[in-house]
Amino acid sequence: MPSRTVSILIALTAASAHAQWINYPTPGTPRTPDGRPNLTAPASRASNGKPDLSGVWQVEPTPPGEMKRLFGDLSVENVLGDSSLAYSKYLVNILLDFKPEESPLRPEFADVLRQRAKETYPLTRCLPLGVPADDLLPGPFKIIQTPGLILVRNEYENTFRQIYTDGRKPPADPEPLWLGYSVGRWDGDTLQVDTVGFNDKSWLDGVGHPHSEALHVTERFLRRDFGHLDVQLTIDDPKVYTKPFSVKFTERLLPDSDVLEYFCAENEKDRTHIGAN
Repeated sequence: MPSRTVSILIALTAASAHAQWINYPTPGTPRTPDGRPNLTAPASRASNGKPDLSGVWQVEPTPPGEMKRLFGDLSVENVLGDSSLAYSKYLVNILLDFKPEESPLRPEFADVLRQRAKETYPLTRCLPLGVPADDLLPGPFKIIQTPGLILVRNEYENTFRQIYTDGRKPPADPEPLWLGYSVGRWDGDTLQVDTVGFNDKSWLDGVGHPHSEALHVTERFLRRDFGHLDVQLTIDDPKVYTKPFSVKFTERLLPDSDVLEYFCAENEKDRTHIGAN
């Protein structure tokens, strides 16, 4: 496996944490006769009849065989107390579904990608992951759904992302942000979230695929059942990519748990070692 990929996965492993309040029963959770959460039960509904996306979620990992085929032997990461087999392949490279010669990345941005191969992943410098990487990080995040507003608390960044569902439009002249401005609307049982107004500082994935301030991210969330949230993610950035492209993945519910606080710089000792790889 290339050393660059190793350093990315080490960084992501170091950033991931584990949820707290383990096994404290969450009210409203459907259960099997033996008391275990029934993750295949029907999805919960909010007071307005729409699916309730609330809960603590974590991305479903890419199968180990596929990860090994794509990235080689990942056992080197296990010494850090977590396995990189818990990752989604799209967090490492969001363009994995394309053959190299069919990549939608505009040729003039190839140098940016090559330069970032020499740089430290922003996550290791305590910078935000941004969207869409927040959806793909192997650490948990918490969705809090209220009428008119959905909050997404990412454990690693210790920040809230706000998704407005009150009918407002994105600002006409936004101040560029790491997480952008998100508005959502319901399409049947699917929540569609459109996010614009990004700065151009975040990376789309671990290998460093860039984006511009013209980035438009569309997420479609469908709570298939109580324990599974299917996501279709579309990237549209005409300045950097020749066409929009989409990936699909699933978030798994972490029942009877909650997110921790996490401060990246607290007792931080890994950055100098990772930067040397």
